[in-house]
Amino acid sequence: MHIVFHIGAHCTDNERLLRCLLRDASMLAEHNVAVPGQGRYRKLFRDTLEGLGEAEPKEGTRDLLLDAVLDGRIAERLVLSNPSFLCPPNRVFEEGQLYAMAGTRAKALGQIFAGDEITIFLGLRNPASFIPDVYAQSSGMAFLDFMGGTDPRQVRWSDLVARLHEALPRAQLVLWANEDTPLIWGDILRRMAGTPDAAFAGEYDLMETIMTEDGMGRFRTYLAQRNITGTAQRRRVIAAFLDKYAVEEEVVEEVDLPGIDNALAAELTSAYEADCTKIAAMPGVDWIAP
Repeated sequence: MHIVFHIGAHCTDNERLLRCLLRDASMLAEHNVAVPGQGRYRKLFRDTLEGLGEAEPKEGTRDLLLDAVLDGRIAERLVLSNPSFLCPPNRVFEEGQLYAMAGTRAKALGQIFAGDEITIFLGLRNPASFIPDVYAQSSGMAFLDFMGGTDPRQVRWSDLVARLHEALPRAQLVLWANEDTPLIWGDILRRMAGTPDAAFAGEYDLMETIMTEDGMGRFRTYLAQRNITGTAQRRRVIAAFLDKYAVEEEVVEEVDLPGIDNALAAELTSAYEADCTKIAAMPGVDWIAP
């Protein structure tokens, strides 16, 4: 079986990818792709992974998990999505490291599903806005406790990617920058589902949240009147409409956290952009770019 783990990151797509896939669950089932609802597996996997720690899984763990998740359904591809696969929001900077538990969790998944093909999907986000938004979900912790001694200037997604690859080298890592998501939303859906030619009902859902109503209407009319073929052409059209009709407050991220001023935000943004360039060239990484 091919198992897809969409592991976040926190505060990126806000569950929209899973919701879009679930809307087309019947269509995907025709392609032998299973997209179970989150209630079938999130607590189950959390309890299993926490129970394992760094120990090896018992024989039969895989079958028990799949029996519970699939509930008798036949599938060749299984898509599981949870931004807290690696850890809950309040532990993102535990031990002074971005997702310190990533290596342990990835290794455990690889051991449980040793005979299966595994792909990990992960959207990255500029630390200048990622840190404040994840902190807002940290259940009222003091900011210094939340950061665990981490200097925001030292936060690098490439460190996390390297640890994931080291822990589970046979897994393909499909990554993208969250800031590019409006341009590549449909491509992410198709890659995650393993259906390169599928049309999804929610392919333009994200655009509806950041574009004016008039602009969205014009966009749909434009698509209906023209034969848009190919990924590159579709992205050019999306970019053109976003440039003209995007709602500014929806696409410009504000940084609202004491200690992260405009100068530091600019520094973090520059480092993040360089980090994304580095990640795109790392072994095992398939980078989705506009």
